[in-house]
Amino acid sequence: MTFKDIQELVKLINKSNLTEFKMKDGEFELSIRTNKHQKAKPRDYASGTAPAPSAPQPTAPIIQMSPPVQQPYPQAPQPAPAPPAPKPQAEPAKAEAPASEAKAEDSNYLEVRSPIVGTFYRSSSPEKPPYVKVGDAIEVGQVVCIVEAMKLFNEIESEIAGKIVKVMVEDAQPVEYDQVLFLVDPKG
Repeated sequence: MTFKDIQELVKLINKSNLTEFKMKDGEFELSIRTNKHQKAKPRDYASGTAPAPSAPQPTAPIIQMSPPVQQPYPQAPQPAPAPPAPKPQAEPAKAEAPASEAKAEDSNYLEVRSPIVGTFYRSSSPEKPPYVKVGDAIEVGQVVCIVEAMKLFNEIESEIAGKIVKVMVEDAQPVEYDQVLFLVDPKG
């Protein structure tokens, strides 16, 4: 269950008349108690009446989550750390030069990042061409892809202008918040 799913669940519970909600899925447990939850007041047995209920205090729901329980095995021996692999001495400068050049080259590019968690799509439907491809020039505000989250298709607009250098995610793959989707050359 993602954080966004939990947020939606809290909203639904707040709108309902539920006072408490508990869920268990494998080792994941979630318990939500709203401000509507009142403990039973003791009855005044001498007079036979219960005290007047107090007005509920507006508070945020109480959310308790217990992480999966992991118990160590006390008799299990700890594995020894593996020794570092020896680096080849032959031509280290040549092997490191392309990697550092690639990093330096990538650092000149700007990134289009995902503003939400969801599924990345390069086009509006499988039959249609992608919004952008490598080599295309893009402008600020231009739609570059779609990220589907909870059955809503969100068009992602570029906040930068330039030329698409690399598509970092495969079509129909899940993406995280702030994950790099495209590399853009601002000079392009």
